[in-house]
Amino acid sequence: MSVVLITGVSRFLGGRLAAQLAADPKVERVIGIDAIPPRPSDLPRLGRTEFVRADIRNPLVAKVLSQARVTTVVHAALMASPRPVGGRVPMQEMNVIGTMQLLAACQRSDTVDRVVLRSTTAVYGSGPADPAVFTEDDGAHDRPRDGAPGGYAKDAVEVEGYVRGFARRRPDVGVTVLRMATVLGPTVDNGFTRYLGMPVVPTAAGYDPRLQLLHEDDAIEVLRRATVQAHPGVVNVAADGVVTLSQLLRRLGRVRLPVPPAAMGIVGTLVRNSGVLDVTAEEARYLHYGRVVDTRRLRDGFGYEPRYDTAATVAAFAARLVSGPRPAAAVLGVGSRLLGRSPAPPAGQ
Repeated sequence: MSVVLITGVSRFLGGRLAAQLAADPKVERVIGIDAIPPRPSDLPRLGRTEFVRADIRNPLVAKVLSQARVTTVVHAALMASPRPVGGRVPMQEMNVIGTMQLLAACQRSDTVDRVVLRSTTAVYGSGPADPAVFTEDDGAHDRPRDGAPGGYAKDAVEVEGYVRGFARRRPDVGVTVLRMATVLGPTVDNGFTRYLGMPVVPTAAGYDPRLQLLHEDDAIEVLRRATVQAHPGVVNVAADGVVTLSQLLRRLGRVRLPVPPAAMGIVGTLVRNSGVLDVTAEEARYLHYGRVVDTRRLRDGFGYEPRYDTAATVAAFAARLVSGPRPAAAVLGVGSRLLGRSPAPPAGQ
C-alpha cells in the first residue's frame, strides 16, 4: 500500500490527481499540500485526501513525510504565472527554493521510493533555430542562445537540474520527469485558455507557429500512472499531431488580430493590465515560434497512447467555448481596445 503526497493540490492538475488517487483502494493515504486551501466546490471530489496547508519551503513538509511515512511524492506545484504570488521574485522562490526544500526532505526520508515531477516542454525554449521536433535527449537547457527559456521555463530548467542531482544522490529512488505540453480541455483554466477565450486574439504578423497540445484527461492519466507504476526517466507528454495558431483560432471561431511583432510587447502589457491573464516574454516567443516534441518514448517506453490527438483536444475546448458563459468584461474590454472601439455592455446592463 502506498502513501502519496501531492504538492499543488489546490490547483487543477494536483487536485484532479488527488481525486483519482483518493478513489483508488490500492492507495492507502493521499496527502495534499498547498499554501492555499482548495475551493469549497472542489472539496467533495477530493474525497479522503488529507489537506495540509503549508508552503513547500516550510520545514513542515519534512515532518509530514516522516510522520506519514510517505512512499511517493508528486511535485505538481510549479507556478507558471507571477501574478498569484505578487511578482517574478516570489514566484521563483516558490518554484526553485520550494523544490530544493522538498527534495532535501525526500533525501532524508527512509520511506520515499518514488518522486514524480510535473515539468513542461517549455524547458526546450522557443526560437527560430529550433529543431522541427524536440526529443528528450535534447535535454532541458538554459544556455545563452536565441530562444533560451526564461521565467517559468527557466525555473523548470533549474528544478529539473535539482531533480537530476537528487536522483544521483538517491539512486534507490525512482524519479520520473513528465515534460507536459500546453494543457487544454473542457475544464482546465490557465493562461493559454484565457488567451484563446478572448473574442479578439492578438497574434504576431508574419508568424504562424506550430502548436502541440495535451488534453487535460490525458495529462491526469499520465500523472496517475507515473504515481502508481514505476516509470523512471524523462518523458515528453503531448498529443499526436500539430495545429498552427491560425488554424486553432479559426476552429475556435476567434477573431485574429495580427499586430507587428515588435508591438506584441505593448499588447502583452495591455492584456496583463486587464488582470485577466499574463503574457510573459517567453509566452510571446511561444506564440511566435511554437514548439513540437517527439512522443515515441511516451508510447513505447511509458506505455501510454493519448486518448485525444491535438485536433480532438481543440474540439473539446471549442465545445466549451460554445456552451460556456460569455467572456469576462475585462477580456471584452481588452479585445475592443485592440480593435479601437468601446466594448458593448454585457446583457442586462
